[in-house]
Amino acid sequence: MSQIVRCALIQTAQTAEAEKLSPESIKEEMITRHLQHIEAAAAQGTQVLCMQELFYGPYFCPSQDIRWYALTEAVPDGPTIHLMQEYAKKYQMVLVVPVYEREMTGVYYNTAAVIDADGRYLGKYRKTHIPQVQGFWEKFFFRPGNLGYPVFQTAYGKIGVYICYDRHFPEGARALGLNGAEIVFNPSATVAVLNSVQKLPELGGKQRLN
Repeated sequence: MSQIVRCALIQTAQTAEAEKLSPESIKEEMITRHLQHIEAAAAQGTQVLCMQELFYGPYFCPSQDIRWYALTEAVPDGPTIHLMQEYAKKYQMVLVVPVYEREMTGVYYNTAAVIDADGRYLGKYRKTHIPQVQGFWEKFFFRPGNLGYPVFQTAYGKIGVYICYDRHFPEGARALGLNGAEIVFNPSATVAVLNSVQKLPELGGKQRLN
């Protein structure tokens, strides 16, 4: 990839007190806020935009509260992906959209969908490495990903996706590089000090964006 690609990242705080609102209300608020950020990014010429891990809700994994199952939806046939397809097409922008995926009742994944600049759904990555320690009860909410490490040919280059905790394990990043990824995004719900743009030796100096 020799051309310059203008990328943007969205990392938002939860403004409302999550414990006082329903998951559905939180989801509606967060999607509304993100649509405003997408519009602002488009005005600045963004070509590829990545949202944070589980972008339409809080990072709920410090709990083991089943109410968060209400945030699950199908990928790609759920309402959020359909909405983001419209925005991708409207702004000719590639979108990386991390959501709480429901394959069927009781089978849930931490997933990122990739949508091309013409609004086409290209595919998804499911988070592979699922931590289960105090404060990170992710196995209560997610199954480990089972789709490998796909690379998506977009209008602006070949994109791969890791999700948050995956970044501690090099084999997937290496697989993405060998599969031709030119940009690897790592949507995360982690603290700011761990968010950075890093060089990946395994990818020949290509960038990973957290």
